[in-house]
Amino acid sequence: MSKRRVVVTECPGGPLLVRGADEVVGVDGTAAPVERAVVAVCRCGRSDRLPWCDDSHRDRRRKRSP
Repeated sequence: MSKRRVVVTECPGGPLLVRGADEVVGVDGTAAPVERAVVAVCRCGRSDRLPWCDDSHRDRRRKRSP
């Protein structure tokens, strides 16, 4: 049996991109099944779709700019 390779890539100022995972387990222990080849996991905690990124980090950053 071969192991599946999972690759995590950091997007500066944004989410973590996770490739090759079957599920993502949050800090509270809740498992979210992965249904795509690549998923974006929220790092800022602002997403309405946690654990998945919904680009909320972009909206908040733009609003703070003068």
